[in-house]
Amino acid sequence: MWDKKYSEELLARRQKAFNGGGEKRIEKQHQAGKLTARERVEKLFDSNSFVEIETLVESRGDEFGMDQKKIPGDGVIIGYGMINGRIVYASIEDFTVMGGTLGEYHSKKICQIMDMAIKMRAPYISINDSGGARIEEGICSLDGYSGMFYRNTQASGFIPQISVILGPCAGGACYSPAITDFVFMARKSGKMFITGPAVVKAAIGETVDADSLGGADTHSTKSGVLHFTYDDDESCLEGVKKLLSYLPPNCSERPPFDPNFRGVENSYRLQEVVPDNQRKVYNIKDVLDCFIDRDSFFEVQKEYAKNLIVGFARLDGSVIGIVANNPCVIGGALDINASEKGARFIRFCDCFNIPLLTLVDVPGFFPGSQQEHNGIIRRGAKLLYAYSEATVPKITLIMRKAFGGAYIAMNSKGMGADVVFAWPIAQIAVMGAEGAVDILHKKKINEASDPNFMKQQLVYEYEEHFMTPYIAAQRGFIDEVILPEETRKKLSESFFALKDKNEMKRTKKHGNIPL
Repeated sequence: MWDKKYSEELLARRQKAFNGGGEKRIEKQHQAGKLTARERVEKLFDSNSFVEIETLVESRGDEFGMDQKKIPGDGVIIGYGMINGRIVYASIEDFTVMGGTLGEYHSKKICQIMDMAIKMRAPYISINDSGGARIEEGICSLDGYSGMFYRNTQASGFIPQISVILGPCAGGACYSPAITDFVFMARKSGKMFITGPAVVKAAIGETVDADSLGGADTHSTKSGVLHFTYDDDESCLEGVKKLLSYLPPNCSERPPFDPNFRGVENSYRLQEVVPDNQRKVYNIKDVLDCFIDRDSFFEVQKEYAKNLIVGFARLDGSVIGIVANNPCVIGGALDINASEKGARFIRFCDCFNIPLLTLVDVPGFFPGSQQEHNGIIRRGAKLLYAYSEATVPKITLIMRKAFGGAYIAMNSKGMGADVVFAWPIAQIAVMGAEGAVDILHKKKINEASDPNFMKQQLVYEYEEHFMTPYIAAQRGFIDEVILPEETRKKLSESFFALKDKNEMKRTKKHGNIPL
């Protein structure tokens, strides 16, 4: 038998790693409303499924008193386990150990688990709670970030990558989450900025607090960096688990099918939800509730660019991605933020074999000098590029308005839509009837004895002769005009027919999206 000192030493080292920064720092973490790294592991992974690796790794630095600060694990837990019964790889930073700062071996551990995720073709989750680069290790810590950014990029479009901000994430550390597919943040603890309030004050004299500069509400409503925001650690991690239930493990597989789906057939209500008066608004989410599987819609970036709704849903148990204009916010017009939001989501769905449903009720691109000066031409083109590039099944339903360039940008037939439906109230034209009549019949209206009556008459005639969906159907721009009560049936049949679509892309390195 071995001398028991060997097992005792190993168990002692493991316990030291398990204790992290010690009881006082763990208590401080709890006082800040945060779970510890190991508590986060327990909340995220299926019970007793997580396997930790490289538990005993330590920093090799000895300068600036680092020899007295070494703790096994070096401030980050890495490993793999099951979430919803499927394998996932993860790194979880431990703020109780040197503030979760990233040093040479801390970063090597993260790179190691990222490499494993790529090789195993499984999702990767990064939980960020760190004071940033470890100053005591100098260039070695900075180089660690570069290795992570490189792997984020190599994994992009190959495996799903999710970042979870449950503490500070500052400086270069922000760019790893920015490259990943989805970013979560807890309101109570998350902060994310390239330069903190003190540096901002010193550099440009601006006074701003951490929440206003890089808190959850700022990034969910203004910058668009965040995709999901929750109140605390636990609810945030539950959100991550929910997102994973819609995603395939990698780019070669299909999203998970839910055999226990609860179908909803309330398409007959659509005539009540969507007014035939083109000036009246409604909430597009009420439309979704009429035909997608019950409680299946999981909205992405719900607080950002609310004029365009994006998210995952299920139809007959199968996952689809939804992109929809929302008329109750600036009439559903497309602007800079909505265009980028939509393009990013479409490209993710295309990477991971998630069919796309586009619901159209759009008056055009939002006008004005602010939009033009901030690049609506370049940034709006991203939406066109994303739809044209996507090879997954693409179905479009034109509900009411589809005007101008926005009609094209919302996955028109010419942009590669596989099937395009329209309701009888749909209007498809270069612009609205009133604007068209003002241009085409300006002289006739001005010379009329009753200009207002003449304009109304001409608007009616224009709508009847040029804007009905039957004109587009006659020319093949619409595959079928359907009744609202047929919506779920027609969509379900079409997605089923397209389930084995296989459109090969031309061989090239990649296209050049207008960034």
